[in-house]
Amino acid sequence: MKLGIIGCGAIGTDVAKAADKMKDIEKIYMFDIKEDASNKLCKILKKAEIKPVKDFLDDVDVVFEAASQGAVEEYAEMVTKACKDLVIMSVGSLLNKKFKDRIEKIAKEKRCKIYLPSGAVCGIDGILSGSIDIIDEVTLVTTKSPESLGKSYDKRTIVFKGKAREAVKKFPMNINVAASLSLAGIGFDDTKVEIVVDPVATRISHKILAHGKFGRLRAEVENMPNPNNPKSSYMASLSAIATLKRIVNPIQIGA
Repeated sequence: MKLGIIGCGAIGTDVAKAADKMKDIEKIYMFDIKEDASNKLCKILKKAEIKPVKDFLDDVDVVFEAASQGAVEEYAEMVTKACKDLVIMSVGSLLNKKFKDRIEKIAKEKRCKIYLPSGAVCGIDGILSGSIDIIDEVTLVTTKSPESLGKSYDKRTIVFKGKAREAVKKFPMNINVAASLSLAGIGFDDTKVEIVVDPVATRISHKILAHGKFGRLRAEVENMPNPNNPKSSYMASLSAIATLKRIVNPIQIGA
């Protein structure tokens, strides 16, 4: 399999390094608008080559996005129209229903897949299964350090409380988990989100609370920050790598 990567930041770097060691991946093409980022990463990989997305698209089987919502908006249609599978990390880009429906329609017509990794949370499988019937309520409570939001706080502060739709709009780089949770469950307007900043927090915490006809669900994870980017959880990178392994593995685990 040949892999294309858009974005060579913390997550893109982790995925590229993992892919470089996978026997099933023979070639990696990379692109980042910051040329120094892709150049630096390419130097430490054996299978990698730097090319613009439009130039590597015909040569790859899967394209992995780890850049930004803007990158998804720019390249998702191009990738799916080329009949290539697409992994999206910037899930908040699918907040726009017209855009989501458009790329979903293209993917169906071209018989390709769009993968949305669970990211930095645990419990997405449970929500996805529960949504087959009725889910009454889903709440995400996220606790971060001031550093992870790039701001200064001297005491524990609730910086957001409301609908997932507004959370994704206000924190596009920090709360992609709310988008994944919304798409797996009851939607952006019915999923509740609370974001807490705590100066004594050393880990990024995500807690999912839900109940419905399936019963009750409570899932909590305390993530270590990514060593290369404190705004991102290391679990997000691991989830991305797990998704890549799932694509190449004939045995599929999970809902």
